[in-house]
Amino acid sequence: MTGLFDHPADAPADEGGKAPRPLADRLRPRRLDEVVGQDHILAPGAPLGDMVAAGALSSLVLWGPPGSGKTTIARLLAEATEMHFEQISAIFTGVADLRRVFGAAALRHSQGRGTLLFVDEVHRFNKAQQDGFLPHMETGVIVLVGATTENPSFELNAALLSRAQVLRLRRLEAEDLERILARAEAAEGALALTEEGRAALISMADGDGRTLLNLAEQVQNFGAPEKPGGMFGPADLAHRLNRRAPVYDKTGDGHYNLISALHKSVRGSDPDASLYWLARMLEAGEDPRYIARRVTRMAIEDIGLAEPEAMRQCLAAWEVYERLGSPEGELAIAQAVIYLALAPKSNAAYKAYQAALKLAARTGSMPPPDHILNAPTKLMKDQGFGAGYEYDHDAEDGFSGQDYFPEGMARADLYHPVERGFEREMAKRMAWFAKRRGER
Repeated sequence: MTGLFDHPADAPADEGGKAPRPLADRLRPRRLDEVVGQDHILAPGAPLGDMVAAGALSSLVLWGPPGSGKTTIARLLAEATEMHFEQISAIFTGVADLRRVFGAAALRHSQGRGTLLFVDEVHRFNKAQQDGFLPHMETGVIVLVGATTENPSFELNAALLSRAQVLRLRRLEAEDLERILARAEAAEGALALTEEGRAALISMADGDGRTLLNLAEQVQNFGAPEKPGGMFGPADLAHRLNRRAPVYDKTGDGHYNLISALHKSVRGSDPDASLYWLARMLEAGEDPRYIARRVTRMAIEDIGLAEPEAMRQCLAAWEVYERLGSPEGELAIAQAVIYLALAPKSNAAYKAYQAALKLAARTGSMPPPDHILNAPTKLMKDQGFGAGYEYDHDAEDGFSGQDYFPEGMARADLYHPVERGFEREMAKRMAWFAKRRGER
């Protein structure tokens, strides 16, 4: 694994005729100030910058996307603080391996030298395994630096998180990748890329520095293209390179982050952003049925009775997708997303339902008032069930104004329609009923 690669290579191949090291490995940074794109944690005054300056490193969790420099940063932190660097992977490490690591670290600790234990994919350790690190962290036998692409809040237990500072690494921006590419060319020679081809290569890397260098190495191995100008353009790269799939875990952060982005864009009445996030999810292979279900939920939660047609549009789009499948049916979902984004918004029904749930939980098993209870038997009639019930269809204007809450319970005021869309009409109706109820 590699971080961000700001330094020329030593030699392209090992001695003795061994296979050459990958470009990304040869261009690993040698100092923390050579790492690209993570100044918010490494610069002077930033968390790691201050730790290194003080010569005192605490346990860390480095949370960030692939190719953002987690492994490289951990290795350089060990060098900067003169600690022994030990690297393990949660995928391949068992209990016996951990015991050996902790034993060796304890020996070094007794001799006055610390151990930085770098754990790749730390979230893959189960809770009991994570707990196994705690006593060694507390006694100073190890400084744990865990690396994860997943949200630590959900993947790491509270005890471990309480003893480690979580630092979030950023996805590399285009300018960061351009800087990496330029220095790779300084070490290995210029790539035969047009300006558009260069931009396409950076786009293919999708914010991952390691992927960028792997792609650049492939381009370098192509040699000069046999075409006028001798340069590769975007079409040549698309034909020759396997485009990196977008980082998207259908059960992890990517899944929830993107559906959240879609939901908030719809709520914010931005059809263009809504379509973008929809396309991002579909492009990454998300199940359109999941999106259709969540879009229908958006219609209920954020639009509600301000535009009753919104839910019908979503259900229709869902049905169209079931009939047509992909890719034709996806257009129906896109159409529903546009409709929702431009519809008047109200969460009044959603809030009213949540308030009703809380009220129901608080009032327990209070029975309905006797006058609205059915009385199918003589005994129930004798007990007063149904006595005094007024049939609303027989009342003036079809409204009796009776109280339907439990006896002894004050009338609850739950639904507050907004002055947008169809809920304006709902507000008028409520006001009319309230007036008639008060006059009764």
